[in-house]
Amino acid sequence: MSVFAAILIGLAMGAIFGMALEKGRVCEGGVIVCQMQMSRHAMLKMFLSAVATGLIVLSILVGFGFAKLSPKATLFAADIVGGAILGVGIVIAGACPGTVLAQIGTGYKDAIFTFIGGLFGALAFTYMEPNILKPVLTAGSYGKLTLDQLLGVPFPAVALGFAAVIIGFLIWLEKVSPWEKEIGPNADGVPEDPVPLPAAAAGAASR
Repeated sequence: MSVFAAILIGLAMGAIFGMALEKGRVCEGGVIVCQMQMSRHAMLKMFLSAVATGLIVLSILVGFGFAKLSPKATLFAADIVGGAILGVGIVIAGACPGTVLAQIGTGYKDAIFTFIGGLFGALAFTYMEPNILKPVLTAGSYGKLTLDQLLGVPFPAVALGFAAVIIGFLIWLEKVSPWEKEIGPNADGVPEDPVPLPAAAAGAASR
């Protein structure tokens, strides 16, 4: 595949993903912050649906030999520290690296500053990673550790098993907490009696 073709495919997939985020209201600041507070679960439902779909498709591709797994090394320090920093940033900004682009496309002015801040953060990490962060973040590496290897079970069986568990959980979650109530009366994730939001998220929710 040529570089130009890869770019076009990436742009097309990004556009489809962005439209899905907007139509599912997952890019709304209120939806994101309420999910981080575990008070509403519209975002969790959509992302777990994507995970289950990906597991099913990937298990089929791997099972029939159309794809080969290339897992990255397991880095517990990087995953835990990086995940914690990302989570704090998501709550403060009411956006994540994926949803911020959808927010810009839908007219959130605050999202532009979040996007610029993300670019500066990525630039700072690029300069700091080789000599400062790498020795810390790569500590405790266990190599390319995967669950199917640990269990001694073929990947398709593990993937389909987890997909079934996720689907069952989503069915139960939707019954106890329907999506219509979770996105709020204005489809922005803010309920009639909203949970107090950080200033950045509240500003994003009000557009």
